[in-house]
Amino acid sequence: MDHAAAGPPDAGSPGAQSLPGCYRHPDRETGIRCTRCERPICTDCMVNASVGFHCPDCAAGRTPGGGGPAPAASRPRTLAGGTVAADPHLLTKILIGINVAVFIAVQALPDSFLADLVLIGRWPPAPYLPTEGVAEGEWYRLVTTMFTHQEIWHVGFNMITLWFLGAPLEEALGRARYLALYLLSGLAGSVLAYLLESPTTATLGASGAIFGLFGATAALMRRRNADMRPVVILLAISLIFTFTRENISWQAHLGGLVAGAVIGYAMLQAPRERRSLVQYGTCALVLLVVVGLTLLRTVQLT
Repeated sequence: MDHAAAGPPDAGSPGAQSLPGCYRHPDRETGIRCTRCERPICTDCMVNASVGFHCPDCAAGRTPGGGGPAPAASRPRTLAGGTVAADPHLLTKILIGINVAVFIAVQALPDSFLADLVLIGRWPPAPYLPTEGVAEGEWYRLVTTMFTHQEIWHVGFNMITLWFLGAPLEEALGRARYLALYLLSGLAGSVLAYLLESPTTATLGASGAIFGLFGATAALMRRRNADMRPVVILLAISLIFTFTRENISWQAHLGGLVAGAVIGYAMLQAPRERRSLVQYGTCALVLLVVVGLTLLRTVQLT
């Protein structure tokens, strides 16, 4: 018998079953294809996606062949319908950087700088605090207080929590939706503290926004049908500290938590056919509530 005839069939023969080559590395045979453009991709080129794998072009939102941006309908999307970014955690890093930069400035500059940033209503004049506040029209304090910390343990705890909660949320929501969640949760915390705290109380910290991330994380775990017990346990511990320790604004924590849960649920559970309307409509309603409560409290104080 001629043993040479027992080898693999010729590539051109009907019995050949050779695999296609990767579109970027033609010498590498592969059985994997991009779930969007269906081009063959090797293990070095495949990018994990919510379903299957994407090629580098589709993952970056480019048209097949790298010829520019892909049509909006074919671009890869996050779980909430946002645009997939090359660095899905960039905004979280920027928020941490802003908080740390403000903390350093607070330590380096006179006390008047801190007094100009904290959330305050009206109080008797004091040598270390100005007499102006939100009640006198300085609404910017509703925002600046969200990025202001005075103690190292405060900024440290908040920034660690921001990273562990914020990074997955930014990846799931996309940058625009994530930023809306963060800012509106922080504003909701600020306005509830402004509404219910004593007008002589100065409050500060990113905790309102952080608790908003807690609420949205619970919505994300529910959306993914994941085990919610770790989030519930961590939130319960945080709430115990909130209501049992002094000098903690439970109003800011509670306001941020409620707003974050509402916005997070709307972001992640909105029906696909009217997703943007539900998502940004919910954000607009939360903002209207913030403005309305701020006006109400200002009228009470003036």
